[in-house]
Amino acid sequence: MIRIATPHDAAACHAIYAPIVEDSAITFETGLPGDDAMRERIVARMQSYPWLVWEENGTVLAYAYCGRFRERAAYDWIAETSIYVHGNARRRGIARRLYATLLDVMNMQRINQAVGVITLPGETSVALHESMGFTPAGIWRDAGYKLDRWWDVGVWQKTLHTPPAVPAPLIRFPELAGSPELADLLAIGSAATRAP
Repeated sequence: MIRIATPHDAAACHAIYAPIVEDSAITFETGLPGDDAMRERIVARMQSYPWLVWEENGTVLAYAYCGRFRERAAYDWIAETSIYVHGNARRRGIARRLYATLLDVMNMQRINQAVGVITLPGETSVALHESMGFTPAGIWRDAGYKLDRWWDVGVWQKTLHTPPAVPAPLIRFPELAGSPELADLLAIGSAATRAP
């Protein structure tokens, strides 16, 4: 099932994230943050943006969130997304369903653009993003150094809705968290595979 994360999910999220930090360039973080830092990230992020988890039989198998793309106020309507799936739960459609739900929640917040930042070549991440309707928006050459080499980073972008001429302020995630609309959206995401 898809549900809203809580601080109690920090250890499970960290367990998913740790091998990605240690063994890959998917993230450019080079040291493990630890459970306490992960808990702080969840709490801080959810003051404005969603952090969702995929849970089965009491075990968190994946998590996805979005966050501010840039600090200046003109960027308020664009957000960067992230998703991580436990190594034993991949290739089951979890990422696609969880990501689709995250994008729907972002749309409810009035975010009009989603951005995915992918360490290249990143074939699996590229395929996921393009299957969700993201399109390439550019490459940052030699953007990060990890695991004894330089990595290019690609940017993929998806329009969630056409922005109005004069945008309304974003709806902060806590304002949506208890709404029936969000509950329905999470239930739909949990129940069936959907087209992007």
